[in-house]
Amino acid sequence: MHIADILRPGCVVAELSGASVASVLAELARPVAAMAGLDAGTLSAGLLARERLGSTGIGEGVAVPHCKVPGLGSLTAAMGRSREGVDFRALDGKPTRLFVALFAPERAGAEHLQALARVSRLLKRPEFRKALLEAPDADGMYRLVVDEDGRL
Repeated sequence: MHIADILRPGCVVAELSGASVASVLAELARPVAAMAGLDAGTLSAGLLARERLGSTGIGEGVAVPHCKVPGLGSLTAAMGRSREGVDFRALDGKPTRLFVALFAPERAGAEHLQALARVSRLLKRPEFRKALLEAPDADGMYRLVVDEDGRL
């Protein structure tokens, strides 16, 4: 599995404006909802429900919120960047700046877990995270992801 298989350019948000967990999750849900023809509120509620179980902020400025979505046809991702950082209750206590939200079909199993592992591996290198933070726009972020994902 490659991230480029599940992340579309229109689902990259280069300038998240939210300052709270809920507002960031809502921003990440909107482009996926529009692309999939689903209700954005339903998608963001799914992410928020998962977040209540425990933070998906994995540290080093990264969070990977995820949920299963009834009616979603295939695994889909959204990526966002917050230049200011958001208190996402990350494991290391640092502000979160990079987000990759995963939305899986209700009956997804191994594919969902593979995507979580792939995203974690993709964002492991500090140099890559820095490049994403410095990318000029959403297109630049998307190209970086596709290039880095191709190297893994």
